[in-house]
Amino acid sequence: MVLLLGNIIYVGLVTIAQKRLDWMLGYSSVMHMGYIFLGIASATILATTGAVVLIFAHGLSIALLFAIAGELRQRTGTLVFDELGGLARIMPFAGLAFGFGAFAAIGLPGLANFAGEIMIFFGAFKHGWRMDGFHIFQIATVLALWGIVISTVYMLRAYRKTFMGTMRDQWKGLVELRPTLRVPVTLLVGALICYGFCPQTFVRIVAPRFRTYLTTNTSDLTDMQTCSHGAVRRPPVAGLNEDASQGRIYDEVAWR
Repeated sequence: MVLLLGNIIYVGLVTIAQKRLDWMLGYSSVMHMGYIFLGIASATILATTGAVVLIFAHGLSIALLFAIAGELRQRTGTLVFDELGGLARIMPFAGLAFGFGAFAAIGLPGLANFAGEIMIFFGAFKHGWRMDGFHIFQIATVLALWGIVISTVYMLRAYRKTFMGTMRDQWKGLVELRPTLRVPVTLLVGALICYGFCPQTFVRIVAPRFRTYLTTNTSDLTDMQTCSHGAVRRPPVAGLNEDASQGRIYDEVAWR
């Protein structure tokens, strides 16, 4: 838990400190692995499915961002923020596509990353839930939410430094992305939007793979009672005091 929170908070702060676009994207990719670790560590179907969705979605968004960054590096010879700026005026398609990738990495609703992150947060927060206090997974989830704020800072900063502001005279001769690069960029943007609005198409493939394993390994199903909302309630354990036996611990058993 300490490692994944350090991966989100500390690496996120390191990402903000980067002065190059490619280094910033590399560190941001490492930072997002903390969300995936949180989903896997919670061992709930909802959060684990969200982790797989986020792996897929992050692959789309970071590929889009690195593709545009690589093209800028090839044309300008630099990715230092202080040497770029104003490129959206002469490369509007690249600026728009990079904006979609940045918003997806932030976790904006309507894009694929949001679906994975929201499932991770809800699934991890519900793991080990007790009515009488916060569990370590609730604390970790609340702290991990600050990663959204951190990613917003460095992604919007990168977009502003690269595509907004004053453009140097040496970049006025640049042209828009060539058609051979526009096609894969458009496909990546389309996939982010498609799975952002219809994540269930991917979830239906992933969730059944975890249901049997996580259900049979979290507890003995024969001694459980199923609640009306689909969760599973463990019976009181013999030997615990009366106050402790009143606590209810729920395990997610299906993604509906």
